[in-house]
Amino acid sequence: MTETVVEHLLRTPAGGVKRYDHAALCDLLKVEDYSRVIFEQGAGREAIVRVYPSNPLMNMRPVRLDDLVMDARGRVVLGSYFDGSPLRFRLFDPKTGNAQRGAVFGTTGAGKSRLAQAILVACKRSGIVVHLADLKEGQSVPEAVGQVATRVTTQYETILMLRGLFDEAKRRMRSYAAMGRSGFVKDHPDPLVYGIVDEANRLLEKDAPFRDEAARLIKELGRTGRSVGVGIIILAQAGHLDELGGSDTLRGMLKEGEVILLRWSSAMMQQLVSDGLLPQGEALQPIPKIVGQVRRVLRYGETAPDDEDDANSQGMLYHLTSRRPTSMARTYVVGSVEPCTGYDPLILDLYGEAPPPGEPIDLEAYVTAKERKAAAKGGGQGGLGEYEPSPDTDEPSPATMTTAQRILAALPPYGMTEAALQDALDGDGGRTVRRGTLRTTVSTLRKEGAVARPDSTGLIVPTPAT
Repeated sequence: MTETVVEHLLRTPAGGVKRYDHAALCDLLKVEDYSRVIFEQGAGREAIVRVYPSNPLMNMRPVRLDDLVMDARGRVVLGSYFDGSPLRFRLFDPKTGNAQRGAVFGTTGAGKSRLAQAILVACKRSGIVVHLADLKEGQSVPEAVGQVATRVTTQYETILMLRGLFDEAKRRMRSYAAMGRSGFVKDHPDPLVYGIVDEANRLLEKDAPFRDEAARLIKELGRTGRSVGVGIIILAQAGHLDELGGSDTLRGMLKEGEVILLRWSSAMMQQLVSDGLLPQGEALQPIPKIVGQVRRVLRYGETAPDDEDDANSQGMLYHLTSRRPTSMARTYVVGSVEPCTGYDPLILDLYGEAPPPGEPIDLEAYVTAKERKAAAKGGGQGGLGEYEPSPDTDEPSPATMTTAQRILAALPPYGMTEAALQDALDGDGGRTVRRGTLRTTVSTLRKEGAVARPDSTGLIVPTPAT
């Protein structure tokens, strides 16, 4: 006899549930295994509580290739919800021509790396060009070697990669403007491109050497890249959103993208609500590290099972920007269940043997003269991987520099909008620069030939001589 699912339909107060205690609800229903009880609140004044014989997400099937090929609406299937509905993740919006901006958050061991593998396979199988930064020294997704157009593993190389992506977005903007085209049409003539940064918290956390430029580039790609087919996805530890570049704009950018939350910390949850990524009044059922564990006192002579402390919730998540932000889901199984001694053969099979779409970014082209000089001064040849910003520099500090010098020091070779330049000057530690002073100084620098006149994108770009 098949065990049944018990369903309770509730009427909630006006405005929905403001506070939700999952443990208290389970106690009320006299269910010891909290993971068997699923609470879901609808858009109106209704909520459903289902009590399952066992957690419905515990036995997921392996991911299939047909899951990871974009459908006609630009989506792939990464897993399923507790009720069996597919968990879809959008990589492209054919109605608007937009690439997506996305973020995946989760604590250590929550399943980010396997989810990253699924997204990377989906991109390759769907003809999407990927430039990947694996900031865990390449260990997060080692099977991606040779499966993406560009793969980097250091923070400096990641900055060069992001500079290249932004330069490509600028090129497309100019090209499409000349065509009279206001949007992106996939493969006519350019392919869909993604920059994916795994372990992005290492790049964006406080005191990271390239934090400010990284946050600025990711913001600019999120703002302007999507309309020309250049998307950006970051995967990061779920600690606190302020660690992601310290940028309100960066957090705001994610509100309209694809945001997935795996097992989280309490600080992350508070930030998701306060920043609007999770609607006020919505409640998420906690994702425990160990699903199905029942806390009970052992009687004399009883012993706990050997596997009672084995983590088993990897891949359980909430898709916060979907139509079901409070419904628990789980990714399909990606690769081998047990660790492999080398590359995972199941993941390699998913990638396939075909070469990856697209050409690699020429990282050397985005090393600035200043960086080459600094690297050479440190005893290197001024090439890739040898430059690290150092506080022990003999160059003038923003506190002693003129406004013009600060502007030229802040401008990257690909340029910057006036608003981004204002942000950079506000954060460089020098004197406050008013907007009027900024504009006057930029105008003077143009007359002197130090910066070029802004193009159709509105970017302030240093001339090669600077």
